[in-house]
Amino acid sequence: MTLYLIAFAVFLVLGVPIALSLGLASLSYLVFTGNLALMLAFPQKLIAGIDNFVLLTIPFFVLAGNLMNAANLTQQIVRLAQMLVGRVRGGLAAVTVVASMLFSGVSGAATAEASALGSIMIPAMKRAGYPAAYAAALTATGSLLGPLVPPSLSLILYGVLTGTSIGDLFLAGILPAFLLCGLLIVYTLVKGRRDGHPLSEVLPANERNRAILNALPALFLPVIIVGGIRSGAVTPTEAAAVAAIYALLVGMFFYRSLSLKQIKDAFYETATMSAGVMLVVAMASMTSFILGIENIPQNIAQGLLEITDSPVLLILLLNLIILILGFFLEPLAALVLAMPILNLLAPVIGMDPVQFGVMIVLNLMIGMITPPVGLCLFIVSAIGRVSVDKVTRAALPMIAICLVVLMAVAFVPAVSLTLPTIFGR
Repeated sequence: MTLYLIAFAVFLVLGVPIALSLGLASLSYLVFTGNLALMLAFPQKLIAGIDNFVLLTIPFFVLAGNLMNAANLTQQIVRLAQMLVGRVRGGLAAVTVVASMLFSGVSGAATAEASALGSIMIPAMKRAGYPAAYAAALTATGSLLGPLVPPSLSLILYGVLTGTSIGDLFLAGILPAFLLCGLLIVYTLVKGRRDGHPLSEVLPANERNRAILNALPALFLPVIIVGGIRSGAVTPTEAAAVAAIYALLVGMFFYRSLSLKQIKDAFYETATMSAGVMLVVAMASMTSFILGIENIPQNIAQGLLEITDSPVLLILLLNLIILILGFFLEPLAALVLAMPILNLLAPVIGMDPVQFGVMIVLNLMIGMITPPVGLCLFIVSAIGRVSVDKVTRAALPMIAICLVVLMAVAFVPAVSLTLPTIFGR
């Protein structure tokens, strides 16, 4: 396995994309260990890795988010957030967090949220007098709300890999998202008062009803998704298709802002993003095959159990390992790679699989705002025209808040399991 890790690290250093690095490292392992016969199984494993009907939810949910964003939804959500926050010192920063929470029910991906909201909120905060690094860091941290709220692509993939109910996972991520949102708002208001941030503009009274009306169709999207799945009216895959059709109809007939070119561009963006996700899943499945050959998951699980058998210490140790993994790997790839090991440890810890899934996804998402491979950091840095190291320093207190929420999810089951229980899990 050392050979595989060395090959993988070399390809990453050479600048090879993660998906191809996973595949090339797997091929290198088979060649140098003399397992050439197993190369015949390579194409089969690649196809088997994505041969899952539930994975169809990913392109449909991505399409729904792209269509809503093309329909100028981002601006509508920002206006609603502005109305909800009101005129307080540091209020524009709080608007950014609230807008991130509202936008989460549409995007399902942290990178999409960072780019969509960042292009609006970072320039606005800079014009208002906020430091560019702080504006970028806050936008990047707020983007982590997307993968916790339906339709979360990461929770979908976790459900596919483990057989856990996607409907339960969607519900389980909502309270942690609200907790993170609330703590970030408190932080922005305290920092705004301490650092003398400017007062935010209040939305005029005559525009408030219009702001609510314009944002309602977008806010109704997660209700359709979760409600349809929990009621049994639709499967997760069907709910994704319904969401895409709903987004298309709303954009065309309610907002009336979707042109044929925008629809075409939304389909193109969906195809490229979905292809990238599926390529990562396919390549990572080959790596999982090699892990199985080497019996690595069982060895790692046994090694951790030899260190300690305390569930509390195991949870802390496991979170530390996943956190380090997230520093270097894109979350979806890390999820596929880690699940063979995590599936063995989850029963030992005694944690509910739904709670376990939210914990793992949130942990990996924190890697999106930490170097060296924090994609959201690079996105907001480019938008804000500020160096990554300055954004990272500004994000440190926010990362600490994310870790507090992570520990709450890990050690307080009610944080993630209350809603699934209420809705008849």
